[in-house]
Amino acid sequence: MNQPLSQNQPTGQQKRKPTRVRYGVLALIFVSVVINYMDRSNISVAASAISDDLKLTSVQLGLIFSAFGWAYAALQLPGGWLIDRLGTRVMYAVSLFTWSLATLLQGVVRGFGALFSLRLGVGIFEAPAFPINNRVVTSWFPERERASAIAMYTSGQFVGLAFLTPLLTMIQDAFGWRGLFIITGMIGMVWAGIWYFVYRDPLKSKKANQEELKLIKEGGGLIEGTDSKQAEKKPFRWGDFGKVFSYRKLWGIYLGQFAVNSTLWFFLTWFPTYLVQYRHLDFIKSGFLASLPFLAAFCGVLISGFFSDFLVKKGASMGVARKTPIICGLLLSVAIIGANYVNSTALIILFMTIAFFGNGLASITWSLVSALAPARLVGLTGGAFNFIGNLASIIVPLVIGYLAKGGNFAPALAFIAVLALLGALSYIFLVGKVERIEE
Repeated sequence: MNQPLSQNQPTGQQKRKPTRVRYGVLALIFVSVVINYMDRSNISVAASAISDDLKLTSVQLGLIFSAFGWAYAALQLPGGWLIDRLGTRVMYAVSLFTWSLATLLQGVVRGFGALFSLRLGVGIFEAPAFPINNRVVTSWFPERERASAIAMYTSGQFVGLAFLTPLLTMIQDAFGWRGLFIITGMIGMVWAGIWYFVYRDPLKSKKANQEELKLIKEGGGLIEGTDSKQAEKKPFRWGDFGKVFSYRKLWGIYLGQFAVNSTLWFFLTWFPTYLVQYRHLDFIKSGFLASLPFLAAFCGVLISGFFSDFLVKKGASMGVARKTPIICGLLLSVAIIGANYVNSTALIILFMTIAFFGNGLASITWSLVSALAPARLVGLTGGAFNFIGNLASIIVPLVIGYLAKGGNFAPALAFIAVLALLGALSYIFLVGKVERIEE
């Protein structure tokens, strides 16, 4: 007599159908990115109030804006190396909790020095975040789904800010800028615990069946690379640090990422201040207007990711599919300079919206890290990519602070436009054919 199937035993048809655990993992990353960028950008919402309360100059404000980037960029390479060796689950939980604690403590500072130090702290503890995001997606998604997955989690930085910017503005209006930091910090600390108890790497997941793991692996996902026991066996090589800086095509995406992040960091730091202090808009009104470019960027990154994967499925080369939206997006970002030649609030926001829509289109750049990096060095390559790219978080806020100190913001917007143009040229002339680098 045949044994009845247990409730948990799959039938033959069920065995052939892959589970979809990877989409739940993508949702976890999406929320983490929303919190990540909330804690990066809350300083821009609070900037005018902080400047008045702590009596900061525009140069000091530029230093505060850039403090995050000093530590964040400096720790990308060691952070990427640690991810390759130690895995993602514990590192992300620790990273989330510590940067959120540093965010909360900003609500009790009394001077420039303490605020500067805590912004450094946020940069230190956020450093592993995006290399971890890239490692998780490279592990959980086949190549043909990867640009869409990257677009989905990257959209978290835009949709979160689009909807959170007005909310953060209202929180500050109700509780002051100190309450803003305390509340946003507490949210991240709670999410750190949720991540730790929910996330598992593919080989350790009890929910993903063998068919899903097979689909990921045969599609180019690096599921073995997330096994911490295997990672511990990899020998340490100082030469690996030089290796990720020795290929022209990697330098093409590094420099392109610097350009993408230059536009992004203008919007994350100076944009609300630009509207309030240089365009003389009402504080609450500026919070709602500031959300429009972020909504456009959200649309841009989703269009970019799904269109790129659509091209791959239709047989386009990886270079055409991945680079086309990035290059077009960077060229659209040059439109930011148009705001220098208009006085209408509607037209100013229009040019800003076009520019940030372009930035969204260009924001699937992490898909090229996944496609180009040597398989053994995906985390370290991601660290190098984020290191060069996030030098923009140091340089751009500082340069804008100096360019705008005379009361004229036009040179600052021209500076952002030129960097976007140079980024497009980097992708056109340096990256070349998109294929994984073999050591």
